[in-house]
Amino acid sequence: MSAAVRAALLGLALLAPAVAAAGEGRLLATGGATQAEGAAGGGLVPWAVLAGYGTRDEGGGTAFYTRVDTGDYALHAFGVAYTFRNRLELSLARQRFDLGELQRRLALPWDALEQDVFGAKLRLGGDLVYTRMPQLSLGVQHKRLRDATLPLAVGARADHGTDVYLAASKLWLDAAGGYPLLLNATLRSTRANQMGLLGHGGDRRGGRSLVFEGSAAVLFDPGWAVGLEYRQKPDNLGFAGEDDWVDAFVAWFPSKRVSVVAAWADLGSVATLDGQRGAYLSVQLAY
Repeated sequence: MSAAVRAALLGLALLAPAVAAAGEGRLLATGGATQAEGAAGGGLVPWAVLAGYGTRDEGGGTAFYTRVDTGDYALHAFGVAYTFRNRLELSLARQRFDLGELQRRLALPWDALEQDVFGAKLRLGGDLVYTRMPQLSLGVQHKRLRDATLPLAVGARADHGTDVYLAASKLWLDAAGGYPLLLNATLRSTRANQMGLLGHGGDRRGGRSLVFEGSAAVLFDPGWAVGLEYRQKPDNLGFAGEDDWVDAFVAWFPSKRVSVVAAWADLGSVATLDGQRGAYLSVQLAY
């Protein structure tokens, strides 16, 4: 078991005693899951929802572990988030991208790339369920590579950068054949290559790109949801094209304390290797 996995499991275990205090004021599943960069939302896309189940008079938080495996590559992500009075979410995530097949083909001296993601999300207005307008949130994600030697060597301009995004989310309780329907749209300003794991900016394009991200989910049961996600990507590096990401997911919410998301993700071409598709699994504890 890797050090990253052990640290993630330890974080989940440390959170467990606090889970017994899970808030009762918000509906099951309305806290979402945890996105791969640490923000509340889906797997690939941050939503306007905030981490945990705390109401405006409470705090709430989450801890998560995520693994995506395409066969050639594997991504591990883990972290924590805390929301103050259903207004401000702060998050911290660590990502490890195992180079796998690329390391073997090119005999690279590195076996993985790692980065830290520091996030904040402010709810601007609206409510996911109880207002006619969607919930709107403004978020930032500051990303910093722990060793940028490889990304800088292939054309990245910086080892760190900050994404800014605006998300709108709305849950209609009786919209999809009588089932609840959640829709989310996110606009992101970014220079990140492959979420920042290959640095920021590049020889092809150095400035910011405005990209779209979207999610749709149907709750067929209070504890089960199925959906799709799409994430548009910039294409900054000349040595390797970067494709948009999509996934199809199933989410299970046995209680407000636990959620499990399984998905099939299509990441397209990643660092010169095409057809990167594989399983996504994420576990979250919330309070």
